Amino acid sequence: MPKIVIVKGDITEMEVDAIVNPANTHLLMGGGVAGAIRRKGGEDIQREALRKSPINIGEAVETTAGNLKAKYVIHAPTVRSPGGRSNPEFVRKAVRAAIRKAEELGLRSIAFPAMGAGIGGVPVDIAVKITLEEALMSNLDKVILVAWSDEDFRIFRHVTSKIGVRAYIEK
Repeated sequence: MPKIVIVKGDITEMEVDAIVNPANTHLLMGGGVAGAIRRKGGEDIQREALRKSPINIGEAVETTAGNLKAKYVIHAPTVRSPGGRSNPEFVRKAVRAAIRKAEELGLRSIAFPAMGAGIGGVPVDIAVKITLEEALMSNLDKVILVAWSDEDFRIFRHVTSKIGVRAYIEK
């Protein structure tokens, strides 16, 4: 069972094997988490992603992490088109695909944002619960859930406690 860590911070600053981009199926990196990854990591991430697109919900691809501290960005669609809506089924498929890709690559640590929340419209508590359920079934050593805001950090902690997952809290 992986070590679960909850962090309030910026996913683009995480020192892990991979960070996860809750992408669209076209792998266009415009806004939200994807836009932040592109801005901080560099255009090479977007170029490589576009060469591997399109992909379906339930699939994931890796790219370089460019200038980021992570080794890879794993792109796992939670929406079909840029700015589209997500749902819990899409989130589960995306998280599962990201974990499967990390395991295929032999990675040990991965960081997730609130998958499908934000622009995708999935409530943060549902996104976190699904991510935890999938993470606990993985062979990874460490899964970090990264909350952007104080409110999300509170929700991440509450959900983790509510479902009885022992998590390490870092602020």
